[in-house]
Amino acid sequence: MKHVIIGTAGHVDHGKTTLIQALTGINPDRLKEEQARGMTIDIGFAPLTLPDGTTVSIVDVPGHERFLKNMLAGATGVDVVLLVVAADESVMPQTVEHLNILRFLDVREGVVAITKSDLVDEQWLQTVQEDIREHLKDTFLAQAPIIAVSATTGKGLEKLRHALLSAVSRARAKDTALPYRLPIDRVFTVQGFGTVVTGTLVSGTIHVGDPVEILPQKLTSRVRGLQIHGVKVEQAEAG
Repeated sequence: MKHVIIGTAGHVDHGKTTLIQALTGINPDRLKEEQARGMTIDIGFAPLTLPDGTTVSIVDVPGHERFLKNMLAGATGVDVVLLVVAADESVMPQTVEHLNILRFLDVREGVVAITKSDLVDEQWLQTVQEDIREHLKDTFLAQAPIIAVSATTGKGLEKLRHALLSAVSRARAKDTALPYRLPIDRVFTVQGFGTVVTGTLVSGTIHVGDPVEILPQKLTSRVRGLQIHGVKVEQAEAG
């Protein structure tokens, strides 16, 4: 089975997190500060079920320039990008910056969502679509579908799911036979269990009981448990 990671990208306050919540029913903003400020600070995760029943993982990244390091952490390992542009603002500085980062990371598949489309008229929406296409003309998203959506009304969400399914079907499969490698996004301690790390497995297959080495400190440990989106599993494959 091919495991695929979809990553969001786009300027701050363009509605990435709200769109993910509309698609999945899950708010990837887990921090109280994020929910209070209405702004994503750290990366978040949610599973998305596509129209054919396939479940993929979505990594939601912050759009503010102050949290670019967090965006980079989340973008590593992304197979398909969901580039989000707000209809009332069009392309902005972090739209371009995130797009350049994804090019450097050799992401090759993606879909563009124009959010907040219910806030503008059709003429303005057409202008925004043309502006986006102009910015994308020399990038890997030059031929990507551009879909107007609204997380408030539900407009375009089903069309977006089908476009993501198409992009996922074209994405390159990760190599599960390589040594397993997990860039760490977060680390914390759970009382009675011990140290927990989270991240996206970018290569290989990992099992409960496997030995691990933490780099660059060269600390050794062993896997006591595994979860994928909160569900306990005995093994996890890249993606």
